[in-house]
Amino acid sequence: MVALATAQPSARDVGTRVRLTPTEAKVLHGVRSGQFNKQIAHDLGIAEATVKAHMTALMRKLNVQNRTQVAIAAQSLVPHTA
Repeated sequence: MVALATAQPSARDVGTRVRLTPTEAKVLHGVRSGQFNKQIAHDLGIAEATVKAHMTALMRKLNVQNRTQVAIAAQSLVPHTA
């Protein structure tokens, strides 16, 4: 499991951590990189439907409602690498 602390948590999430599975973290990285579900699936060697299931889980865990919000949340959660 990967634990990520939110940089700007909502009032509901203060003091909590978002716990992601390793695959969810990889999907999050793909979204953050601007990849489509199909590209993420190909890179990870999983079905596109599986990526969609992970996206649903990410939206629930991050308390957001769409892919764009996941990408924005990912910018705050995952440290930037050079």
